[in-house]
Amino acid sequence: MQKFGFIVHPLEIADIARKFPLAQRLPQHWLENLLRYGPPIKISHITGIKSPQGTEAEGWFVGCLLTPKQMLELPETAVLNKIVDACNKAEALGAQIVGLGAYTAVVGDAGVTVADQVDIAVTTGNSYTVATALQGIYYAADLMEVPLDKATAAVLGATGSIGQAVARMLARDIGQLTLAARSEKRLRNLAERIENAAGAVEVQTTTDIKLACQEADIVVAVTSALETIVEPEWLKPGAIICDVARPRNVSKRVAEVRSDVLVFEGGVVQVPGDVSFGFDFGFPAKTSYACMAETMILALEGRYESFTLGRDLSLGQVEEIAGLAEKHGFAVEGLRSFERALTAESILEIKENARKTKNLSARKGWEITDETRQ
Repeated sequence: MQKFGFIVHPLEIADIARKFPLAQRLPQHWLENLLRYGPPIKISHITGIKSPQGTEAEGWFVGCLLTPKQMLELPETAVLNKIVDACNKAEALGAQIVGLGAYTAVVGDAGVTVADQVDIAVTTGNSYTVATALQGIYYAADLMEVPLDKATAAVLGATGSIGQAVARMLARDIGQLTLAARSEKRLRNLAERIENAAGAVEVQTTTDIKLACQEADIVVAVTSALETIVEPEWLKPGAIICDVARPRNVSKRVAEVRSDVLVFEGGVVQVPGDVSFGFDFGFPAKTSYACMAETMILALEGRYESFTLGRDLSLGQVEEIAGLAEKHGFAVEGLRSFERALTAESILEIKENARKTKNLSARKGWEITDETRQ
C-alpha cells in the first residue's frame, strides 16, 4: 500500500464550520487567532484509490489552519513554519510524499524551502494542474468550434508558476497570446522566452487585466488574487474561460448574466478506484483537484521524490505527469462550472447563444449589454 498526504487549508474563515460546526458560534476574530496559533490537524483518511496497474494507495488530508488572507498578511517565515508542521504531521500519519494545496504551494518559493525542511518528498501538484487545464481548454475549444491557430488566448497571472507553464505550452498551438500580470518587466522576459521557443506565435503583454480579457477568445485565470477579478462585462461572446485559481478569479456573475460564454474550473479529475476522501470539499464522488491527484499519482508510481517545486515548471515534467496519470487511470472529468457539471449539450447551447449575440450585434450595431446577453 502506497501512502501520501495532502495539505489543505480553509479558503475563508467560514470554511472552518464545515469541519467544526461549533465554530459558527465564535466571533470571526476569535477564529482567526485560533487558526493562527493552532497546530496542524488530521482532516480525514483517504481510502480506496486503486490503479488499473493493480497498485493501491491511501492518504490523509492534513489541515494547515490558515486562510489565504492570513498567509499573505503574516510573516512569511511563520507561514512556512506552519506548512512544515503540517508536512511533519502527514509524515507522522505514515505519508511518504506530501502535496501542497492551494496557497501552501504559493507562499515563499513554491515549496522549495518546505522540501528542504522536511524528511519526505514534497510536490505542489502544479505540473498536473497545468496538464489538466490545457486538456480542458482543448476539449472546450473543440466543442465551441474555436480554431486554436486563429484564436487569441490571454493568461492572467502569467508570471506565476502555473501561468508561465500554461502560456509556454499554449504558445505551441495558439494564434496570438496575451500575457497579463502586475510586473511589466517579468512579462517582457517571459514573452521573449516564449517567442524564442515558439517562433511564429505573436505575444503581447499588458498589466491591464480588463483589456486582456476583452480581446481574448480564451482566458486562463491563474492569479493569486484573494477576490474575483474577471467580470462579465469584459468578455467576448463565445469566450472560453478556464479558472484555475483557488480562490476563484472569475466572478460568479459571469455564470449568472452571460449565457454566451463558457466558464469552467481547471484541474478537476476522476480518481480511479472505490475512493472515499472522508471529507466533502464540494466535488462529486471520486473526483479531486489535479494538484491532489498529482500526489496520488506519484504515490501509485512509487515516485517518492520531490517532483514539482519552484516557480519555473519543467514542461517535460508536465508531459511526464500527464502520461503517468493516464497509466494509473486518472482523467479529466468533463467540465465543471460553479459546482455544476457542464454537459456537451449545455456547452453547445452556450455556443448557440454566442452565435445569436454576435449576429444581433452585427445586424443592429447595438452595444452588447447584459440584457442582450441573457
